[in-house]
Amino acid sequence: MQADPEAAGVTIRPLTPAVGAEIAGVDLADLTDRQFAVITEAFDRHAGLLFRDQALTPDDLVAFSRRWGELDVAPVMENGRTAVPDYPEIYIVSNVKDADGKPIGSLGAGEAVWHTDMSYLPSPPYASLLYAIEVPPSGGDTSLCGMKAAYDSLPPELRERIAGLEIKHDGTYNSGGYLRAGVTASDDPMHSVGQAHPAVCRHPATGDALLYLGRRRNAYVVGLGLEESERLLDQLWDYAVRPAHTYRHRWRVGDVLLWDNRATMHRRDPFDATARRLMQRTQIKGRSRPRAAVDAGAS
Repeated sequence: MQADPEAAGVTIRPLTPAVGAEIAGVDLADLTDRQFAVITEAFDRHAGLLFRDQALTPDDLVAFSRRWGELDVAPVMENGRTAVPDYPEIYIVSNVKDADGKPIGSLGAGEAVWHTDMSYLPSPPYASLLYAIEVPPSGGDTSLCGMKAAYDSLPPELRERIAGLEIKHDGTYNSGGYLRAGVTASDDPMHSVGQAHPAVCRHPATGDALLYLGRRRNAYVVGLGLEESERLLDQLWDYAVRPAHTYRHRWRVGDVLLWDNRATMHRRDPFDATARRLMQRTQIKGRSRPRAAVDAGAS
């Protein structure tokens, strides 16, 4: 049975035709089951949700995040610390430094390239959430890319070409270009560490076929020669990140942005390193491995 937004007092406004919707009329710290049912259906349809003007304590943030499923424990940050004290699920994304001049979080002020979170794992995270506590006056925008729209835009011959193929998702570097802890540096896509996933996946809730790329650096199409793999990946990325498939979000304090890692990619613009940006992030564990859309590409 479809949830009724009007009865729940919820307004849904699509952000673009390809990806994202703004949800109004809810307080994420005091959410009813009826409202959450509406939000869940909107999430499956739009793959990314924006909630404005939220005021969340760490308890609130973790409680809302847990409604989506079991949470990942935040990884050790680039400063060697682990998350927020007493909240192992919360990861800090920030360029702010403490009194000793050490970063309090990760990813600094630089660009974070297009990627899907932790797709180098066998079962990548289901969803990720960012909550804005401090934002710079300009820059630091986060963009989402709708991977259903990306797949739908491919010409028939390219869909046929990638049907049944797998892409190895690199585990060497993170989205900011930093080497992951315990991994040997490598720029050899054929032999660097990573996990293979179907190039075209099926969304478990909607049944939509989704292009599943992960990130470009060190990606490799399994079974192809390196030059052929690079050409094919370049083609796919050219279609995937076209402006028609994306939403660019300019942050305000109190914003919450939630995205489906199965159905989107995301990136971040760089910003002035002297300005402050502080985000809290949670991540919902993957429910299953990405499943191939076996009939994708068929005429």
